[in-house]
Amino acid sequence: MRYNQISNQLFIKNRARFTAKMVSNTMAILTSNDVKHNNADDVMGFSQNNDLFYLSGIDQDETILVLFPEAQKPENRAILFITETNEQMRIWDGEKLTKAQASEISGVSRVEWVHDFEKILQLMAFEADGFYLGHNEHIKRVTHNQQTRQDRMILWVKEKYPLHNLHRVAKITRDLRPVKSAEELALMQQAADISVESFKMALQAAKPNIKEYVIEAELIYNLTRSGALRHAFKPIVASGKNACALHYNTNDDMCKDGEMILMDFGVCYANYNSDTTRCFPVNGKFSERQKAVYNAVLRCLKAGSKLLKPGVIPSEYETKMAKLVEAELINLGLFTAEDVANQDEDKPLYKKYYMHGSAHYIGLDVHDVGLYTRPLEVGMVLTCEPGIYISEEGIGCRLENDYIITEDGNRNMTAAMPIEVEDIEALMQKK
Repeated sequence: MRYNQISNQLFIKNRARFTAKMVSNTMAILTSNDVKHNNADDVMGFSQNNDLFYLSGIDQDETILVLFPEAQKPENRAILFITETNEQMRIWDGEKLTKAQASEISGVSRVEWVHDFEKILQLMAFEADGFYLGHNEHIKRVTHNQQTRQDRMILWVKEKYPLHNLHRVAKITRDLRPVKSAEELALMQQAADISVESFKMALQAAKPNIKEYVIEAELIYNLTRSGALRHAFKPIVASGKNACALHYNTNDDMCKDGEMILMDFGVCYANYNSDTTRCFPVNGKFSERQKAVYNAVLRCLKAGSKLLKPGVIPSEYETKMAKLVEAELINLGLFTAEDVANQDEDKPLYKKYYMHGSAHYIGLDVHDVGLYTRPLEVGMVLTCEPGIYISEEGIGCRLENDYIITEDGNRNMTAAMPIEVEDIEALMQKK
């Protein structure tokens, strides 16, 4: 693996917390993600089912975890199933995990080959009254038209054991995963630290008349040499008017003199993610208007991030952030206080220039699982990312940090990433 091996105590503790929330006399079955195919014999990079990783630490496909805390035989209470390396795999793709390696990584003492899963499960299934099964339950999920390994497991269980009760793994993991342990926070900090260095390198690469992807290349170089698994998401390197398209990521336009670049990127380290955004001038010097918009967003970030603290309801936070942005839009002359007083409350004026939310959970997923009706708690990690997008002026600005909720407020995990206008300009002049 690229990252340093994580202590299996993390996964042992996660399993204990998970099984404590299971309905009495039930069994949980979690499966790995599929390897997704591209064209011909090519495949996309593998990304693990994060609930399975959270409970086992195994970062390999064709893996199944079975948890049955009330099984009569102790050896049946946790079983990990992995792929057995055959000669063809060994020749073409190399070795898969051995049973001993999988046990060491996960802390699960009993490891079996995945081809024995059905036979072993049948010896245990009729002791249980029901199954917990996983599914990609997320408001923004993108697998709705594609059958996944989890979907196939659900169909198989329903056919094989039709009279058992079914329960949702996601209902438990969405409750557990938002509050990070010390071990998880350390991994997220490593992702954040790689992001900081990546941003500094990108600043050094920026100059007029280069393509956006040249700057993106600096991100790729640094995350790879730093042992990260991959981008947390396809990075956005948007110059000029491109920054007003929130999910622009083709990154193939020319960076022109006098424009500003919005760079939204993240690092995935040991499956844990960072998510940061910075803006900077192509030529190393903000224009007066760019500086005014940038500092307006920065004031929103500084004031808004202070609102992230224990007990806060996310929807109430978002309302307050919107008011901060609204005030800055008035200061920028985009509309007046009188306009706001007379606006349609169902169609607030600020939404023309600020059309997204400002805070989301982050962790194993960039937009991590969890309910936004839940008050913030110590150990949660959220982004703060206000923005202002003035398409008629070709200026889009968003600034984003990652914050751990602490007992007395929060701590900025990405505080080392330069953000003040003067610091950014000074770094860009050092080329």
